Amino acid sequence: MLFITIFLICFAVVPAEAQCSMCRAVLETEEGGRAAKGINNGIIYLMIFPYLLIGGVGYAIYRSRKKARLQENN
Repeated sequence: MLFITIFLICFAVVPAEAQCSMCRAVLETEEGGRAAKGINNGIIYLMIFPYLLIGGVGYAIYRSRKKARLQENN
C-alpha cells in the first residue's frame, strides 16, 4: 500500500505555472510565449532538488532507525 501511494505521488503530475507576478507580467508581453515556457521549466527544474534532498535525508534517517531496531532485537 505504501509503495502504491509513493508511486502515485511521484507520477501524478499536474501542469503548473510557477511564475511570480512580476515575471509573468514581463513574459506575457512577449509574442509566442517561448520565453515563458522556458522560465516555467527552469523554475520547476530548480524545485526538484530541495525535494530530492529532503527525501534523501528522510531515507537516511529511516535506514538508520531500521538498522538500530534490528541490532536492538538481536
